[in-house]
Amino acid sequence: MTPASDPRRFDDLFAEFGPIRLKRFFGGEGIYAGETMIGMVFDDRIYFKTDEKTRKPFLAERCAPFSFLKRSTGETIVTGWYALPDRLYDDPEELARWARAALKVATATPTKRRKTP
Repeated sequence: MTPASDPRRFDDLFAEFGPIRLKRFFGGEGIYAGETMIGMVFDDRIYFKTDEKTRKPFLAERCAPFSFLKRSTGETIVTGWYALPDRLYDDPEELARWARAALKVATATPTKRRKTP
């Protein structure tokens, strides 16, 4: 098993926050607290869901938003998911505060539901 495929590899990092689970998500993984996706992992880089208020600390630390190239149009899509500052990978206590903020944003954000035929 490669480190990136180990579903428990972030357990120590999130110990102060609480239990999480990883679930495959568009070539990466979603980070779930219960049934709520609060973050995602691409290339072992963690991104948290943000809103206008919670994005400010990410911007202050010059964190990059998750972006991707939309193949059908060639357009670069920039999301509201921001990479964690590197220093948080060594600070589970502070990471827990950022994760709680991401959880609050994620639970306040309406999710799109697929239309049933």
